[in-house]
Amino acid sequence: MSVFWRNVKRGQNLVIEVDSELEEVIGGYRENKRGINAYARTMGYEPERSQKGFPSVEDAKTFVESFSPWNLFGAHDVTVEPEARPILE
Repeated sequence: MSVFWRNVKRGQNLVIEVDSELEEVIGGYRENKRGINAYARTMGYEPERSQKGFPSVEDAKTFVESFSPWNLFGAHDVTVEPEARPILE
């Protein structure tokens, strides 16, 4: 299993790769006119896992990673890859 950030149109998604063919989005951030919004995936209703108005991309990424959303897939001892992967075509 690996966890990494993947570039998307207006931000990045945090992705877990379960095997070489299965990727799941487990969080992300988006940049828009009003600032940066971020969220971390959950299996229930947890509004505290979504927040608006981050001052920087790094703050948004730290927020998402703080929830360790990869734990939902049983990946307890993983680290997030330091380099973001490119947009999928």
